[in-house]
Order: sequence, then C-alpha cells, then structure tokens
Amino acid sequence: MTPLRSVCVFCGSRPGAAPDYAEAARALGQGIAAEGWRLVYGAGDVGLMGEVARAALAAGAPTMGVIPTHLMGKERGKRDLAQLVITEDMHERKKVMFMNSDAIVVLPGGAGSLDEFFEVLTWRQIGLHLKPIFLLDTKGYWQPLIQLVNHVVDQGFAEPSLLRSFDAVPDVPGLLARLRTSFS
Repeated sequence: MTPLRSVCVFCGSRPGAAPDYAEAARALGQGIAAEGWRLVYGAGDVGLMGEVARAALAAGAPTMGVIPTHLMGKERGKRDLAQLVITEDMHERKKVMFMNSDAIVVLPGGAGSLDEFFEVLTWRQIGLHLKPIFLLDTKGYWQPLIQLVNHVVDQGFAEPSLLRSFDAVPDVPGLLARLRTSFS
C-alpha cells in the first residue's frame, strides 16, 4: 500500500495583484486532489490560502490546516477541514506543517511566505531534512528572490549547493510533474 503523500503549501493570506496567482492556487488545490495527495496548509480561508484549500476540498483532497490561535479571526480559520490544528504561535505552526508533509511548495506571498521559505531552506541547508522545496513561479513572481539567493552565493555567504536546495517551477502542470517524480 502506498503511503498518503502530503504537500505543504505556504502562500499569501492575500490574493495578490494578478488574478493568475489565485488561478494557480486553485489549480494546485485541484491537482493535489487529483493526485490523491493531502494538502497541508495554514488553515486560513483568505487570500491564496483560501483559494488552494477550497479547490482541494471541493475536489476531494484530505486537508490539514495549521493555524496559531492569534490568527483564527484574522485569517478566518477554516473549520471544515479533515484536520485542524491550532498552535500557540507561528514557530509551532511552521514546525507542525513541515513535520506533516513530504514536500514543500511556496506560492506567491508576502513576508510570512518568505519567512516560511527561508526557514525550511535553512533547515535543508544545515542538513535537517531532504524534502523537496518548490517555488511556484507564477508570472515570474519569485525571480527577484532567486536573484537574491544567487547574490548570497556569489558574495560568499552560502555554498553553491544552496541553489540546488530548491527548484522554481513556472506553472502548476510542471510542479505536479516534479512532485510526482519526487514521490516515486
């Protein structure tokens, strides 16, 4: 029996400026369900978080949400999930999401999404895990971040291996293909 694979999705609690971001979030939620995987996400019903979760749920994906107590109201914590975990703080939220996933996907987002990305990237850099990390680079959203990471390496603050610790994928079909490969 194949174990249930879980995809942790970090993403914005806002929809962003381009409708393509929400469209990609919905497509990812549907794709996770179509593959028979579980969505692990921040439990909010707002922004891209809400888009990916509603699409995954509507398509039948088991869904685990993890949210700190202080964000239940602001991010309108979804209560219709297969599993809802309420944590004390953001640090615990990230840890619970990470521990319950087999791969990490980062969609466009703000400071929180950057924090989540850099935390799992740092954990990988120091050898705490080998889980694949993907940036869904919708409309080239993550290109400035990729340039920054290249700059960090070029300036001698990280080994070149850091650049191989994550992959940017331009679209959902490509991302789903990469996830399938990483799970096989």
